[in-house]
Amino acid sequence: MNIVIIILSIIGGLVTLLLVIALFVRNEYALTRSITINKPRQEVFDFVRYLKNQDRFNKWVMADPNMKKEFRGVDGTEGFVYAWESNKRGGKGEQEIKHIKEGEYLDLEVRFEKPFEAVAQTPFATESVNGDQTHITWGMSSRMKYPMNIMLLFGIEKALAKDMDVSLTTLKRIVEDQ
Repeated sequence: MNIVIIILSIIGGLVTLLLVIALFVRNEYALTRSITINKPRQEVFDFVRYLKNQDRFNKWVMADPNMKKEFRGVDGTEGFVYAWESNKRGGKGEQEIKHIKEGEYLDLEVRFEKPFEAVAQTPFATESVNGDQTHITWGMSSRMKYPMNIMLLFGIEKALAKDMDVSLTTLKRIVEDQ
């Protein structure tokens, strides 16, 4: 019986330590990832502005082929909402087109419900490198509530960046093959 008490005490101590550490960990993050696509700016922008196209390049969306999806509004226009409910990895939430600067900028807001509540800004920006190349940048910024902010110490930003890079590489392949 003493061994059980010792094990529970150690587990309780570790949980308490993590909660205390989380008090001192930042609660915001921001990252951007970019790639150059060998297509004109408007062609790249016209592909990413339609959120339904994320089914073809976004690693998180593609993680669950059985994801339930709901759409509200007109895709590619301000106010369009793409909602999803997925497995444990994909969770539940929705994203909305908040603002479009034609050919240049797409401001998206992602609202997560599960596995935890959060709101993230995930803009796409396109910049013409020359007439036939476009530099696209995808950003992600958010606040993580206590005690979930402890995840910032365990490499969540690195994992998100890796997934964004995979998604952008897939986007490049798809758009260039069109």
